[in-house]
Amino acid sequence: MKLKSLLGVAAIAVLVPVIAAAQNWRGWNIHPEGYPNSVALDQFVEEVNATTDLDLQVFHGGVLGSQPDAIEQVRNTALDFGQFNMGPMGPIIPTTNVLSLPFIFSGVDHMHKAMDGEVGDIFAAAMEAEGLVPLAWYDAGSRSFYNSKRPITSPADVEGLKLRVMNNDLFVDMVAQLGGNATPMAFGEVYQSLKTGVIDGAENNYPSYESTGHFEVAGFYSITDHLIIPECLCVATGSWEKLDDATKDAVRTAALNSADTQRKLWAEREKESRAKVEAAGSVVNEVENKTAFQERMAPVYESFLAANPDLGQVIDAIQAAK
Repeated sequence: MKLKSLLGVAAIAVLVPVIAAAQNWRGWNIHPEGYPNSVALDQFVEEVNATTDLDLQVFHGGVLGSQPDAIEQVRNTALDFGQFNMGPMGPIIPTTNVLSLPFIFSGVDHMHKAMDGEVGDIFAAAMEAEGLVPLAWYDAGSRSFYNSKRPITSPADVEGLKLRVMNNDLFVDMVAQLGGNATPMAFGEVYQSLKTGVIDGAENNYPSYESTGHFEVAGFYSITDHLIIPECLCVATGSWEKLDDATKDAVRTAALNSADTQRKLWAEREKESRAKVEAAGSVVNEVENKTAFQERMAPVYESFLAANPDLGQVIDAIQAAK
């Protein structure tokens, strides 16, 4: 009897760590609590925890590391899921660089239609092969330039400006074609760099410009809409493959539900953020002639296709999704 009891204890000791490892997932998010993406991720976590045996926890505010580091952590299953912008994904998964081409989408609706359809499947397949399973595509609005010097109304106004960009050679090339000086930099370093004059400006969407306080030190926001880059809610392939089909279905459903919430909240937040920065004194101007900016991007596309001739079909698929 005593031997039987000991065997039972031993069996439990062996099983418990396995069960715990399979059930507990940690997730990464760069945005602060209360941000549309963060609210949507909290919803995702709550729904998964309520409908499956998984126990998810998400860490907001980039406390688990920078975005490039977090992408690698999810790929290596050091983290189980994360919500990432596709800009920093390009150096890791080259196919996704297509999404970072300037003016690749004609508008946010075009991006949604493409990513929710066959185009999104193309990128999902490329990412799954590299350790990431995209479950849903989040909105990140359109990105525009802001700086501390002057309004931007034409490419000539960009000349000489030191502008922070995400860590991707495409963005460096984009700014160079406009005559500016691109500085790849971690997002968390931008405010102080603007304040001290290390850089003159950056490029991002309204909510990021507002929530970080960048509008306090860079009071000119010029609507160029040069980048419309989706974000993804991704799960580590290693974590995903441990799930049974029913759990996968539940997790994917929760992800898609969270994307619906995020897009609605995002549209509301964009309006609120613009109103807030304008009330604080930021000068916001609509760039009326975006064609002048688009024409400057021809060398960016030429260089990209020369290096990635096989991705021309993906660009064509995006254009066909309008």
